[in-house]
Amino acid sequence: MVLSVKKLDPTNSIKPLACCISLPTHSLSLSLSLSLSLKRNYRKRQKSLLHSIFMDDLWVHIISASFVLFLLFLFKLQRSNKRNLPPSPPSLPIIGHLLLIKEPVHRTLQSLSDRYGPVLSLSFGSRSVVVISSLSSAEECFTRNDIILANRPRLLSSEIMLYGNTTIGSTSYGPHWLNLRRLTLKILSPHHLAGSLAVRLEELRLLVKSLHEVAMAAAGGGGFARVELRSRLQELSFNIIMRMISGKRYLGATVDAGDAEVGMRFLEVISEHFELSGTDPSDFLSALRMVADFKGRERKMEDVAKRADVILQGLIDELRSRMKRSNGGREVESKTMIDSMLSEGYSDDIIKGHILSLLIAGTDTSAVTIEWIMSLLLNHPNVMKKARVELDEVVGRDRLPNETDIHKLPCLHNIINEAFRLFPPAPLLVPHESAEDCTIGGFNVPRGTMILVNVWTIHRDANVWDDPTSFKPERYEGLKGDQAYRLLPFGMGRRSCPGAGLANKAVSLALAALIQCFEWERVGEEPVDLSEGTGLTMPKREPLEAMCKARGCMIANVLAQL
Repeated sequence: MVLSVKKLDPTNSIKPLACCISLPTHSLSLSLSLSLSLKRNYRKRQKSLLHSIFMDDLWVHIISASFVLFLLFLFKLQRSNKRNLPPSPPSLPIIGHLLLIKEPVHRTLQSLSDRYGPVLSLSFGSRSVVVISSLSSAEECFTRNDIILANRPRLLSSEIMLYGNTTIGSTSYGPHWLNLRRLTLKILSPHHLAGSLAVRLEELRLLVKSLHEVAMAAAGGGGFARVELRSRLQELSFNIIMRMISGKRYLGATVDAGDAEVGMRFLEVISEHFELSGTDPSDFLSALRMVADFKGRERKMEDVAKRADVILQGLIDELRSRMKRSNGGREVESKTMIDSMLSEGYSDDIIKGHILSLLIAGTDTSAVTIEWIMSLLLNHPNVMKKARVELDEVVGRDRLPNETDIHKLPCLHNIINEAFRLFPPAPLLVPHESAEDCTIGGFNVPRGTMILVNVWTIHRDANVWDDPTSFKPERYEGLKGDQAYRLLPFGMGRRSCPGAGLANKAVSLALAALIQCFEWERVGEEPVDLSEGTGLTMPKREPLEAMCKARGCMIANVLAQL
């Protein structure tokens, strides 16, 4: 095959190029603008398409996640029904029912129990909680399930401020707790309390004397004087316990400046301890501790713990040196709690924790109880008058009451019981924890569940008490046996408060002397405000102030002789 090649004309091949080159300038600009516009539109369409795809995927994920959560809720509900758990309000993922809990906690829990029943299941973050709000369920907890519920949950406040949960109130059931319980019952036994009677009588005499002096000075010797009671009652309770623990009083006019400073620092520590104690969000949401110190609470706890430790170590060192000086370093007869624990070889940390537990449990609770009782009596002067008549008949007007008189004063007992019912020292008992699966009120309670007993609600149960919100001491008249003791101010079972006997003696004796020796009136015409403050011991929101006047019949034979 022969291929023929046509020869190109050079002039013809150049013409198209020359034609392009010779295009006008405005045509070139138009072409470039068109090209850029096309690119921008293309990019916009790309972004719009990507946004549309993203939004579609987002809604798919949201709908899918909602569907999964709904399935999880149904699964949890079905599993709860199968496990026969107590009824529970709807909860949120991760945090559970924490947002439902408002101050005051005992009232919030009462509202939930009114709606869902006396045995209520809640979820505090990762922690399962069962709230007990009926007397029958509480009795079931501390009789048939007593040893199962004898443990304590590990809480941040106890870990930091109570020597790593090693105190009698914070440690779980076991050999260590049994040993501390044995020691406490020995110190607070009727025999030892009888031996410390002189301490209680002297502290009572000093309280009455200080009130008499203030009343006489402020009122010109014959009228009413305005007095604040809370600080005086705290001083009474604190000195009684400190003298049993260390053999010294740390508050009052007869105390030297150094000891008084220690006493005031200690009261500040106890007050801050109450404010910081209890449950903390990081107890239930552990991630909070990893992310941040929640509201600086942990730093405050550490500060309180350090200050308390310094004071407590000083008490132990002083008692240790006193023992060595007493008998050339040889053992001497134990007279105080610190003496007893040192002689039995307890470590300093265990001794410090035990001292702190007794002071926390005894100082504020007794003072708060007497303050509530006096507030109620000021609002019901006829009840106070009835109690004063009883005291005049039994004790007379020529001496202060003694502990041997107390069992002869049923009216006084009824007043105290009714105050315990309306304003228990601890509206919620210290939390318990189930050591194994058990049943309460017919419901299953899994192992590791925290148990909260709402004493405040139980004491105001209309199924147990007639007119439950009214102050009626006469409701106890004629009751016998168990009927007279449907109250739980100190708990029940093996974890009940071992200091109940001392508290009853201190409260009864102080109240009897206040009613016997003085006349009391409200500061104004309005009733005393009974609003509750916050804290483990439910103090009055405002410290009680009252008008105090020495009874004329008590001045010559009793008050003038103090």
